[in-house]
Amino acid sequence: MRKPLVADLMTHPVVTVSPMTPFKNLVAILTEYKIGSVPVLDGGDHPVGVVSETDLLLKEGQREKAEPPSVLASRARWRRWDRGRGTTARDVMSDRVHVIGREEPAAAAARRLLRQGLRRLYVVDGSGRLVGVLSKRDLLHVFLRSDEELREQVEQDVLRRCLWADPDRTSARVRDGEVTLRGSVELRSEARRAVALTEAIPGVVAVYDELKFDVDDAGAV
Repeated sequence: MRKPLVADLMTHPVVTVSPMTPFKNLVAILTEYKIGSVPVLDGGDHPVGVVSETDLLLKEGQREKAEPPSVLASRARWRRWDRGRGTTARDVMSDRVHVIGREEPAAAAARRLLRQGLRRLYVVDGSGRLVGVLSKRDLLHVFLRSDEELREQVEQDVLRRCLWADPDRTSARVRDGEVTLRGSVELRSEARRAVALTEAIPGVVAVYDELKFDVDDAGAV
């Protein structure tokens, strides 16, 4: 069973800017496209930074602070000051870009977003060029698959191709993404495998096992 890749779910084309895009244009782009951030690309379409709403708000936040930081202030504070006074994307951007390859499994991307607390990943090809963006919302699209599509995949890919189960003895019912496996198989291990394979199908919300078996081979060596 083919599992979805990042390339299958990513959004493309992507709104981008260059390092020299003026500050006011950055605000206009985020507003027009209703996005929270925009990647900054070099001349070869490689991502070199990201400008977010937070980055742009630094300027407004420093409006009443005319004096620069103390000479003893940390480098991070001076960098924040400089970004707040910036006039181009290069001045205000964060140079840390979270990227992922287009051929990576979508499940791996989801785990990374959760583990690192990210909202999106920028998708690159084998040469490091930006080809898309993958957000949490993009990953949730797998749960919009129809019940009929899921039922067909469970019955054809799991019950028929993987288990060689008799179509007259086994079937799947799907409602709101929840799959119920019905019928009977020869071995208990086959029933367990059917559940595990069904749970791995993208878009499945839950699996209920109503499969009966002829032989309990759980303790077989």
